[in-house]
Amino acid sequence: MKTEINPKETKRAFAFDMWMTAPMPMVTLVKTMDVSRLARLSKKTGVKFNTLMCWCIGKTSSKTEELHLLPENGKLYQYDQIAINVVVRNRKGGINSCDIPYSEDMQQFNRDYMELTTKVAAECQSSFLDGYMIVGTSAMIQTELDCVVNQYTDKFLNPMVMWGKYRKSWFKTLLPVSFQFHHVQMDGGDAARFLERLQQTILSI
Repeated sequence: MKTEINPKETKRAFAFDMWMTAPMPMVTLVKTMDVSRLARLSKKTGVKFNTLMCWCIGKTSSKTEELHLLPENGKLYQYDQIAINVVVRNRKGGINSCDIPYSEDMQQFNRDYMELTTKVAAECQSSFLDGYMIVGTSAMIQTELDCVVNQYTDKFLNPMVMWGKYRKSWFKTLLPVSFQFHHVQMDGGDAARFLERLQQTILSI
């Protein structure tokens, strides 16, 4: 559910006054993650690596207070549900968006992921959820990337997690992850802690 709240009654009051009307309020942090556990689990279970990555993002986001808040049209809203948006390559060679509701049950999330993305790919039509806090993702696995900086647009102020192809070494599988967020939503320190918690989620899956 989406509820409008008074920013002055939140700890984001100062940030709201400072950054709500800023022409470039988006910030990007990059952290290299150890995703060895995800890569092994994907190979063992047959669940796509990107599905596991999205589940970890959903789990971490659901426990991050700031990621339940979103500025929009000069107002601040609070959400009680999280969904992950993925970019889907459709059957015509184009792309569409697909929102997947986060579930604590990884198997349920995987079923929803496969069912919804398959439908979007076949119908070439984006699928969106209302009343959910949407955490965007974009996986560009065609090549290894050091960093991704997304375009800034007032049509999408949601947080965005982006990555490329993971890198294998003798002992670890590493993945640089870019995290873009609106400064009203959180400060740099909050974002750094989110990335650290995401790493811990990945290591403990």
